[in-house]
Parts: sequence; structure tokens; C-alpha cells
Amino acid sequence: MVEKLIIIGSGPAGYTAGLYASRALLEPLLFAGYASGGQLMLTSDVENYPGYPEGIQGPEMMMQLRAQAERFGTRILDRNVDSVDLSHRPFGVISGDESWQAETLIIAAGAEAIWLGVENEEVHKGRGISTCATCDGAFFRDKEVMVVGGGDSAMEEATFLTRFCPKVTIVHRREGLRASQIMGLRARDNPRIAWKLNRTVTGWLGAEGDFRGARLRSTVDDSEEDFTCEGAFIAIGHKPITSFLGGQLETDASGYLLWKQHSMTSVKGVFAAGDVVDTRYRQAVTAAGMGCMAAIDAERWLEAQ
Repeated sequence: MVEKLIIIGSGPAGYTAGLYASRALLEPLLFAGYASGGQLMLTSDVENYPGYPEGIQGPEMMMQLRAQAERFGTRILDRNVDSVDLSHRPFGVISGDESWQAETLIIAAGAEAIWLGVENEEVHKGRGISTCATCDGAFFRDKEVMVVGGGDSAMEEATFLTRFCPKVTIVHRREGLRASQIMGLRARDNPRIAWKLNRTVTGWLGAEGDFRGARLRSTVDDSEEDFTCEGAFIAIGHKPITSFLGGQLETDASGYLLWKQHSMTSVKGVFAAGDVVDTRYRQAVTAAGMGCMAAIDAERWLEAQ
């Protein structure tokens, strides 16, 4: 059996693509992955998604999006895609020792924040440590926080957080910043931003549900100190989840998929949506919008064939 459409990914982009494709009677098959739901599964409260005036838990929102897609006929498999064959149509999708074929694909596998991988990080993910100030900054109102990183993203996160926080400390492993000069100057001129340069985070302090700060090590003399704060934001970059594509689609230098015509990638019939494409916004609402776009584009492309 050849599917009309297979969707790979189960964040807001994937589920929204499934919803729209189902309503267009494409009977999509969606691979959600073994850890379905995307980055919102690590977000405790979502307050900036339209339609939830009281906010909603990230995992609960993902369950609702999934249920809505399933209601209209999206078939969902909770398994990872190991590889794809885009050399000819129908395209091949391989998971374990099984394979599927599809006339069109939507790649919505998302991106993942790069974490530090230090002691106690798993304990505090989403409960004291975040990778998105735009998403979670308001929850740290009137609290002192830290931002880890030295690039433009870190400077943007820190500057944004000063809207809510009386003190934001930037921790960076070197004296010099990777950020552009204007972003670095803007951060240095902000009276609410403090600095801990030439330091790395070696672990997080506090028990589960009681975040206390970070243990810092000097990159100059290896001395250590405990730094107290009430929240932390890691801003050392994201990486798109594209390794399973085997380099068959055109990407930018960082591995993000490129749109060629509307939401279509460099291979005709293969579309992309969400954080696997988006290097700028990385919001649930924009990912959902891109999922809608990809589904509509896939439907119209199929009609044209």
C-alpha cells in the first residue's frame, strides 16, 4: 500500500499537519517517535499559545493536539523513523525492520536544544532550567537568573529576561563573546545584566523541585564556586533532527532544512515544517502555522500531479 502522505514528527507542526491533511481526506500516517510531543514535553506551563487564557501544561497541550488530529483520521505510530529513501517516488520510510511508501512526505521532526549534560541537569529540566526565555521568562518574574552562553542567542535571551528579572548573570567559558558586536554591547550596557566570564557550569544545585543555582569552574585556574540563583537558561544553540534524512535534502550550514517553493524542500513532494526549518522564531504557534502550510501545500501538489 502506498500512502498519500506520511508525516514525520509529533510536535505542534506534525500534529497540525495531520489535522489539516486529515480534513483534506489525505488519510495521513504520522510517525510520532518513541518520545512523542517534541520540546513542549519539557515545558511545564504554556501561557503564550492562543486559546488558553489560563495557560496549559506542555504535555497536556500535546495530548490535546494529538487527540484532535486523531479525531479527523490521522493514524499515529509511536515509533522512530530510522531512514528515508527520497531517490524516487513513492518515497520510502524505514522504521526498524519495516518500511512504508508514500507519495508525499512532511518532515516535522523538530530541533532539540543543546544541553550541557552536567550533574543534576535531568532533575531540573523544565523545573528551574529552560532553553527558551521567550517561552518561560515570565515564570521567573522578580527572580534572579543566569544565562549560559556567549553568542547572539544568549545575549538576546539575557536582554529579554531583564524585562522580568532584576538581575540576569551571563556565564560564558571565555572572556570574549561569540556574539555580534552590537548584541554584545547592548548586553554590556544593560544595568540588569551581570557577568561570570571564563567559567563553565559543572553541575546544578538543589533537589528536584528546589533549584538553587549552579556550580561554576574557572577556565583560568580551575577554582570552583557555588553560584546562587532562582532559574537558569541554557542558550548554547539548537540542532535540527535531520540525521535520519541521510543528507538527501538541502540544508543550511547548521543542518536546518531549506524551503525551495513555499514549504517544499529541494526534493519535489517532500515538505518541511516547524523547528526543523525555523532558525528564528521556534515557537509552538509558528510551528503549528508551518504545519498547516505544509499540509495545504502537500494537498495542492498531489492534486497537480
